[in-house]
Amino acid sequence: MQQEQHIDSDNLPRHVAVIMDGNGRWAKKQGVKRILGHQNAIKAVREVTEGSAELGIEYLTLYAFSTENWERPKHEVDGLMTLLVKTIKDEIPTLVENNIKLSSIGNRNDLPTNARKSLEDAILLTEEHTGMELILALNYSGRWDIVNAVENMVKAGETEIGADKISRYLSTANIPDPELLIRTSGEMRISNFLLWQMAYTELFFTEVLWPDFRKKDLHQAIASYQRRERRFGKTSEQLKIRA
Repeated sequence: MQQEQHIDSDNLPRHVAVIMDGNGRWAKKQGVKRILGHQNAIKAVREVTEGSAELGIEYLTLYAFSTENWERPKHEVDGLMTLLVKTIKDEIPTLVENNIKLSSIGNRNDLPTNARKSLEDAILLTEEHTGMELILALNYSGRWDIVNAVENMVKAGETEIGADKISRYLSTANIPDPELLIRTSGEMRISNFLLWQMAYTELFFTEVLWPDFRKKDLHQAIASYQRRERRFGKTSEQLKIRA
């Protein structure tokens, strides 16, 4: 909690995105099966969700399952989908209690029926909530998002192409671009996540494996974000003049 004392509540990112990485390596270090790494990651999901809501973050996006993850061994994918269903059902009371709205981005149609139904039921149950919006990126990739947007533009008969128009057709059309991306486990890449939306996102990489990620680690990431100067292509001098 000490790190939280250094966080400026007037300079919070509206939208924080997280690549939750390291479950498999955590399991390997513990000498257990990979699926147990995913199961132990639920605590981290709860901590970062609660921590973000407590700080006043408006949007939190968790990269839960990418389009590339289907290439993993079938038993692991099946285990992940079973865990997804259980976790969503188990966490509904917490979402309701904390006024958190659940939504998702990605191609839901390819999810197993029970996973899709659990997700859609939880989204419907929390759609009137006015607190933080928790966005699960499921069967999602940045390239899929852009291609899907262009396809929908063509179907809609759009003839003029522009950045603002493309943004309106992305799965995140009603969500502000993330100001901060957190990736755990020491990997330094964005792995096909929110490619269009992260044009000016601040990146924070930590060696902490996702199952071990806690509120103090979230606070460290946000404190790091607040020490940075966000110039958006301008110079520091220009920003000072504008201020």
